[in-house]
Amino acid sequence: METHRLIPHPARPPLGVRQVEARVVAASGPWLRLRWRIDGAERVVLPRFAGKGRADGLWRTTCFEAFLREPGSEAYVEVNLSPSERWAAYDFSGPRRGMTERPLPHEPECTARVGSSMTIFDAAVPLAAMPPLPWQAGLAAVIEEEGGVLSYWALAHPQDHPDFHDPACFAIEVPAPAAP
Repeated sequence: METHRLIPHPARPPLGVRQVEARVVAASGPWLRLRWRIDGAERVVLPRFAGKGRADGLWRTTCFEAFLREPGSEAYVEVNLSPSERWAAYDFSGPRRGMTERPLPHEPECTARVGSSMTIFDAAVPLAAMPPLPWQAGLAAVIEEEGGVLSYWALAHPQDHPDFHDPACFAIEVPAPAAP
């Protein structure tokens, strides 16, 4: 699948991060596989390992987010994934409306690989817990850098404040698997 360049919200620019890319690697078999790449990651703050488990408020530091909805629907799923291995999943009936926890049959798998100037974050989420394909998807990231600097990266920023839930952010088309 295609790699998408995320853009930082102009009201919350990064300190040193030059680029964030995201992609849906695969949406077949038992897993939805996602990848984010951060270039200029020398000052990025990654949360400490906390072990697997559901947690709220992951967006307060570096985390990665996926938003999935069926075409034509206002309802969507939000999945938050942290390098700490904590995660959260929610259902929404519309933009920021009707939030409830979404159960997953088992925990997502998360791996961060940190280099001298680049960080790659891979995640695998149980596909059976996601809406049926095809999807309109949004991929986003909150990046914390030294000194508590937070930048918000998404496919689009139509508002004067960061809002990954905005329908304009659901700009990736993820097709249903081709019939064998």
